[in-house]
Amino acid sequence: MSDLPQKPAAGVSRRTVARATAAAGLAALFGAAATAPARAATRLGPRTRDVSVPSAALGRSAPVRLILPSDFATRPDKKYPVLYLLHGAHDDYTSWTRETDIEAFTAGRDLIVAMPDAGPTGIPSVWRGGPDYETFQVKEVPALLARDYRASGVRAVAGVSTGGYGAMAHAARHPGAFTAAASYSGILDTTAPGVPAIMDAIVARENLPAASLWGNPVFNLLTWRDFNPRARATGLRGTALYVSQGSGVGGGGDPLPGILESALWPSAQGFARTLALMGVPATTHFYGGGGHDWAHWKPEFTASWPILARALGVPE
Repeated sequence: MSDLPQKPAAGVSRRTVARATAAAGLAALFGAAATAPARAATRLGPRTRDVSVPSAALGRSAPVRLILPSDFATRPDKKYPVLYLLHGAHDDYTSWTRETDIEAFTAGRDLIVAMPDAGPTGIPSVWRGGPDYETFQVKEVPALLARDYRASGVRAVAGVSTGGYGAMAHAARHPGAFTAAASYSGILDTTAPGVPAIMDAIVARENLPAASLWGNPVFNLLTWRDFNPRARATGLRGTALYVSQGSGVGGGGDPLPGILESALWPSAQGFARTLALMGVPATTHFYGGGGHDWAHWKPEFTASWPILARALGVPE
């Protein structure tokens, strides 16, 4: 496990960050059971498909983008491990193929890549009296892949921003369901100072009541803790982990991605310290500067790939 460096002096204070994260403008930065038979897949390319999955957990159909192995059609008896890639807030299931070269990167590798939708907020959780994106992603989509796409039981999950939250929350709340989990600038301690304001801002940007996620962070603290990766970290024991986070703030151009990255720095550091205290191994990369954007997430995925590949049982 790598050391946890102190935040650079150029960063802002935690109090300043907490106030800044409460601003609704930060929310915009996050843009940077059995399954019923799936509808016919839409073929987007030789290996890429969009599938609409009728979901009891969501009460509607929701999309999943799939990248199939190169030899999928010629090896009808072969089963494949699955890499789940989760999108961030105010984005959708197309983000990984739009922002990265994941199709070319996985060509020739014996695995399925699944990119399930997480709704407009990108928070793949059990909403209070609303949709259950956790069950959709952890239960219903895997059931579909096992039935219709010869998926094996070997799974790894990775995500950016709120998808990074989802990767760690899914793995922590469902021990053993994933062999590896990776978070790139994820929200890893939902009750850390300033973080509830960030979550509320994400929800509010989609014109939803803040309490519609997990309720009030004070009056419903037990619910917030139940869905908090840091509070559920014991469930990550035995899962290969990769956590990356920038200190933000520094750099030219638009300062907001750096401010948001800085706001999440204490959350990621606290999560990593908890893992260390519990003796849960993790590979961490905490770096100075950086922004909450794909320019930094793409190289972090590449850096985490050897961990994901080993956990999936495919060549690096």
